[in-house]
Amino acid sequence: MRNRPASLLIRLALPAALLGLAACAPAPIYKTTGNAVLATPAQVAQTPEHYSGNEVIWGGRIVHVTNFQDHSEIELLAYPLDKSQRPRANDSGNGRFIAVLRGYVEPLDYPAGALMTVDGKLNGTRAGQVGQADYLFPLVDVAQSHVWTAEEMQKGRSNVHFGLGVGVGIR
Repeated sequence: MRNRPASLLIRLALPAALLGLAACAPAPIYKTTGNAVLATPAQVAQTPEHYSGNEVIWGGRIVHVTNFQDHSEIELLAYPLDKSQRPRANDSGNGRFIAVLRGYVEPLDYPAGALMTVDGKLNGTRAGQVGQADYLFPLVDVAQSHVWTAEEMQKGRSNVHFGLGVGVGIR
């Protein structure tokens, strides 16, 4: 009889804890419209004529920023997005794309290596190079963009891990 209240407490506490962890995950930052493309930049580069003018929400790691007279371009190595539209940089890359922003952007606000998510419309492609290799970059006219901080990338992720054995974690 003594174990019954403890057992009941565990049965109630575990679902509540799991629900609490799930509730901490941030919501997606951009809402999609009906014509949003689910293809990756690599897929779009293969047949860009099928996707021109459609909305995309893509993210990735910033490679570099180039400023021009009336706009700026940010080259990104694309990664899949999680439910909160954060790039999953530990996954394999999905090709590269160029985010085109109106006006001047400060390169220090878009540092190489930072993770970024953009919402915008596909506007053709541009031939370029990655190293010595020829590459076709999809172009995204950016309506909205977000550079993720380290704190935002960790938000909603549980630090509780289950497993068997002995391990040492260094962060």
